[in-house]
Amino acid sequence: MSKRRTRRKRKGKQGFKKQVLTLVAMLLVALYAWAGGEWPEEIPNPFGGTNKSVDHTITFPSERYPETANHIKAAIKAGHSDVCTIDRNGAEGNRDLSLKGVPVKKGKDRDEWPMAMCAEGGTGADIQYITPKDNRGAGSWVGNQLSTYPDGTRVKFVVK
Repeated sequence: MSKRRTRRKRKGKQGFKKQVLTLVAMLLVALYAWAGGEWPEEIPNPFGGTNKSVDHTITFPSERYPETANHIKAAIKAGHSDVCTIDRNGAEGNRDLSLKGVPVKKGKDRDEWPMAMCAEGGTGADIQYITPKDNRGAGSWVGNQLSTYPDGTRVKFVVK
């Protein structure tokens, strides 16, 4: 076979590869446009946690509130959501449901995860007894962080 034919054959293969890559790129752009300019919310998350989109992410200060931080970590590890969909109106009802049957202990607060102010809270929430100082300080901190967000806002909690 001549050198010229070999070069043409090589260029033909390279050209085919470029065409395939271009086609794949065009398909991805078309998929993106078809989805309304946004990727679908249900994309699997290889790192665990939730796979739905969130509006904000906050990092919980574990050095300031270690008992609450440990509780949140343990609850998420056990399968509870790491996302809080703010639902202030449902907080009282969620708190009643989550704490039902959990006795009060002197000198301890009953901490719940997901929190009562989250749509994910309520029946089945994880409850731990922690010191009132840690629990109430953490509650105040979270309240300040979320105070400007309207109900329905999805906030992911990261505890390091």
